[in-house]
Amino acid sequence: MENSVKYWRKKLEQSKGQKSFVLSEMKKVKQETIAEQRLVKNLEKAVEITKFVGLETQKQVQFHISAVVTSALHAVFEEAPYDFKVEFVERRNKTECDLYFTREGHDITPLDASGGGAVDVASLGLRIVSWVMQEPKTRNTIIFDEPLRYLSKDKQERASKMIKELADKLHLQFIIVTHENELTVYNDNVVEIGMQNLKSVIK
Repeated sequence: MENSVKYWRKKLEQSKGQKSFVLSEMKKVKQETIAEQRLVKNLEKAVEITKFVGLETQKQVQFHISAVVTSALHAVFEEAPYDFKVEFVERRNKTECDLYFTREGHDITPLDASGGGAVDVASLGLRIVSWVMQEPKTRNTIIFDEPLRYLSKDKQERASKMIKELADKLHLQFIIVTHENELTVYNDNVVEIGMQNLKSVIK
């Protein structure tokens, strides 16, 4: 009888020990679960913040690109035929950038529905704004080779003035290779290069 009591007492103590261990493990699991839930919530908040920052950055980029290129178009064309519009869109899980000219609320694909001169001015503006926005910046010199080849001659002097104003405002140096004398009207320095004995020489 005494041995039987000792046996069951021992079993009871073992059960108590097992219960205590199980309760301790359950407490750990509960704490870990709470910590993981907090982590998930924090990650969800981080994703929301990242999306918000990304969208706000896109809006600012859209605004700056549109403003600079639109200003260039208005400076060259007295009749200001177009504004410039940048639109970020999601395609195939990637963010892509669509570029438009806008007129009276209508979007126009530049290459399909406008003269080459307007496209040249927009292209020049895009190259300038891409330099302005890049980090870290490269040396403040941009080289253009016949940048406005399709711009009509009567607009080229205005384009020269626009380039000069951008250079002064942005503290940029533009080196422009061109056959059009009208594009050099507002340049600080003009270097003429000709051919002599099949070699390029400075006149």
